[in-house]
Amino acid sequence: MVHPLDSGVSRHILRDMIRIRAVEEAIADRYGEQKMRCPTHLSIGQEGPAAAVGAVLGPEDLAVSGHRAHAHYLAKGGDLPAMIAEIYGKATGCSRGNGGSMHLVDEAVGFMGSTAIVGGTVPVGVGLALSLAVRRKPGLVCIFIGDAVLETGVFYESAGFAAVRKLPVLFVCENNLYSVYSPLEVRQPAGRALSDVAAAVGLQASSGDGNDPRAAYGLLKSAADRARSGDGPQFVELATYRWREHCGPLFDNDLGYRSEAEYLVWKARDPIPRLMQELREEGALDPAWLAAAEAEIRAEIEAAFAFAEASPFPDPVLASTDIYSREIAPFP
Repeated sequence: MVHPLDSGVSRHILRDMIRIRAVEEAIADRYGEQKMRCPTHLSIGQEGPAAAVGAVLGPEDLAVSGHRAHAHYLAKGGDLPAMIAEIYGKATGCSRGNGGSMHLVDEAVGFMGSTAIVGGTVPVGVGLALSLAVRRKPGLVCIFIGDAVLETGVFYESAGFAAVRKLPVLFVCENNLYSVYSPLEVRQPAGRALSDVAAAVGLQASSGDGNDPRAAYGLLKSAADRARSGDGPQFVELATYRWREHCGPLFDNDLGYRSEAEYLVWKARDPIPRLMQELREEGALDPAWLAAAEAEIRAEIEAAFAFAEASPFPDPVLASTDIYSREIAPFP
């Protein structure tokens, strides 16, 4: 049976997932060289939601994220060499080497920033959506969050404001079951769905399988269309799972907060081979196209790391710049 989603969109999602994973595996492989001197939070295993969102968002849309932002930045079209250079702390980085892995920005493609503070970009994203509404500009703001963000006060304040003002916001909650080492069952009452919590705040909420990229795309596309049409803020919860440690390039199933058996169950639900197999069964995956895409990605990654290695470190004098604004620009 042929999937109702256009095969071209499906291949776009597949290529983005392959690219995101290859980039992060390269980061993990090279992290031990001690040249990336910032914490890194990898999304290996949970590329599905980011790639699906990337296929939904347009150039007029904006996005913000949290500490696990590589996949979101890349899916929104962020500059890969600038991202790797930022992780290396180089002046050519997307934050000029000042922020590292958790502070990515590329305004040229509408990726307006990420932060290490859990929930820290939620009010920023809602503020951006208010700006779009006041200026009557097209587009929406996608706010990537993890499950733990629903345990912060700023989420409820911001989401409530967005609901009252019917702002064009798309909350994308990647529920990977854990906040660092704490599972959902020690943070939420039994039987409480995060999408139900969001609905109680006034968001139109839905939930689905983040490791089924095409199903996730369907949910996200419908939600984005509603947000753009003036139906108010949307919340899409997507179940997924990170394979590696909370922060860093290693695996941590030996620590006791989760089991190897649980990890293997989720690994078997890997979104990349899942989508590959579906496309093969539909006759929509050309082996030559796949081989060419993988070769292009490998070459792009090698060039990005070479760029980062060759780039200079920022001048220490610049460390205190861009901290405070000296003037407030007039609101057009």
